[in-house]
Amino acid sequence: MVLALGLDIGGTSTRALVIDDAGRRLGSGRADGANLTSHAAEKAFDAVSSAVAAALASVSPADVGAAVIATAGDHNFSRPPIVAELNVRWKAAGLTCGYTVVADALAAFVAGTPSPDGTLVLSGTGAITARFTGRRLEQIIDGHGWLLGDFGSGFWLGREAVLSTLAALDRGVLPGPLGDAVVQALLGRSVVAPARDVTNDIVLAVHSRPPVALSELAPLVTAVAGVDPVADRILATAADHLLAAAGEVRSADDASPIVLAGSLLTGSTPLASLVRERLASSWPSAPVGVALDGAAGAAWLAARSLSPGDEDAAARLHAALFSA
Repeated sequence: MVLALGLDIGGTSTRALVIDDAGRRLGSGRADGANLTSHAAEKAFDAVSSAVAAALASVSPADVGAAVIATAGDHNFSRPPIVAELNVRWKAAGLTCGYTVVADALAAFVAGTPSPDGTLVLSGTGAITARFTGRRLEQIIDGHGWLLGDFGSGFWLGREAVLSTLAALDRGVLPGPLGDAVVQALLGRSVVAPARDVTNDIVLAVHSRPPVALSELAPLVTAVAGVDPVADRILATAADHLLAAAGEVRSADDASPIVLAGSLLTGSTPLASLVRERLASSWPSAPVGVALDGAAGAAWLAARSLSPGDEDAAARLHAALFSA
């Protein structure tokens, strides 16, 4: 029996999954983040080794015939020192197969559909929208990080929540439910009266943490949706950004699948509802899938490489793997 291994390397966590040719999940592992753009190489490789070891604990590494590693900044894995260290870790894990490194966006896309063509719309801490043709990344919108983009992301929601709170205080009015929640989260107290010292404290609290930490405020926006019109406006604008990006990569008559990914679009969030409604209005014939497991997407790509060209078998494997 030939097995397939998939790894999904992120900034927060690293996940590994081993499957067989029937789509059965035989082993899984989880470790700390190992994204080479945000973690030191040694720490990253330790996380990869830990996740892989856990996934291989109940199978023979020699039975793994193909592997796919999905990660942001996949170009980092072409650097000779990185390749050399990964090969050392690979051999230490007992693996004898080769591996292919792909963008994590591809693993997310295939986790939501077996179709070779379609669109990925992702909103988590960051945001990207991408078009795939033949499972090749043809076009990508945004993903430019907190300083230059990520419109409609968790970071963007958090920043807009703070900006709206500061704007209310600058106008000399008490912020509404969203603003009060922001002040509570950042300062640990409510606003009794609008004052410049409160504004200054908010600014200092935000600047004392990494910018991406603003994404932690995103749940405050979704929590008061339908209650606070400020939150509703922010969410509507976030949906506008994501739909505008989708319109950049899809034609009006495109009926290929759309895959939603990221915590803000895969759960029961107000933003997910808005985006789904607008996608259905703009592309009524396009099926909408959800990507919940990038490691499984990577494992499916690895398994598919063992029988290239058989799309019917790939579809059956996809159905079995993602219904498990």
